[in-house]
Amino acid sequence: MSKCKYVSIGGQALIEGIMMKSPEKTAIAVRTKDGEIDVSFVEEKHLRDKYKVFGIPVLRGVVNFVETMITGYKALMFSAEKSGFTEIEEEEGKEPTKLSEKFMNIIMVIAGVLGVGLAVVLFMLLPRLAVEGLRMLFKTDFSPVVRSGIEQTIKLLVFVIYVWAVSFMKDIRRVFMYHGAEHKTIFCFENGLPLTVENIRKQSRLHPRCGTSFMILMILISVVFSTLVQIIFPSVYNLAWAWVIIKILLVPLCCGAGYEVLKYCGKHDNLFTKIVSAPGKWLQKITTGEPDDDMIEVAAAAFTAVLPKEKEE
Repeated sequence: MSKCKYVSIGGQALIEGIMMKSPEKTAIAVRTKDGEIDVSFVEEKHLRDKYKVFGIPVLRGVVNFVETMITGYKALMFSAEKSGFTEIEEEEGKEPTKLSEKFMNIIMVIAGVLGVGLAVVLFMLLPRLAVEGLRMLFKTDFSPVVRSGIEQTIKLLVFVIYVWAVSFMKDIRRVFMYHGAEHKTIFCFENGLPLTVENIRKQSRLHPRCGTSFMILMILISVVFSTLVQIIFPSVYNLAWAWVIIKILLVPLCCGAGYEVLKYCGKHDNLFTKIVSAPGKWLQKITTGEPDDDMIEVAAAAFTAVLPKEKEE
């Protein structure tokens, strides 16, 4: 197999499984209760295929983010069912009870609503209140650049602390290990090596084209956009409710810009891409773990399933 510097295949760690996506197809590999690997394909419809306007730079990043969230949620629910995660163990001698799909959807919707509310408080209101507190403490006003810097630093700290805290949960820790298996598998193929457990295990679990890096990029890019808004409309910052709304409206723009930067970093290896990718790769030391052989086998199965025919050989 010849060395492949860049491959347009990405993945997502699931519950006891991994989803891999290529431009042609999407596959989910899950380790089932009986120890087998179940590989299933997902049929996706992209807006950019129907409406060409959704394929232009920046806008395609926003659309891709939304579509990825929807597909990711469905894949997560699928893996939970296939792996037996939705089953509640009963008393000894009795069959496990399986949570209904409807009940699981209700739980996920409630969790999503609470998650959005918590995100607004932690990433929108808290940084704003912190800046106000510092202004009162030092009895001075800050420039737009300093205000944006303080807000985004607090936002970044909250995000890192949250990720670090959830990494101690047993189930999340296993998901992070599958995340590491995903990265190692992609690196193995990009380095032109056969997808064996031994070859994959030797690869790095830190990849520049990762969703973790994307989240960090969004936070860093928002410094630029929020600063520009404050310079153009200096009085808007003094209206707390208006500033929160503007920051919410800026999310799609930051998302689209972050997607383009991350895509560039995945295709190039130079000083700029190394600097941009560094924060995300540092955080991946938390969001990825060293996988065991069973996890690597699942990642290899998912990756192989989405390879174009000419590359499978």
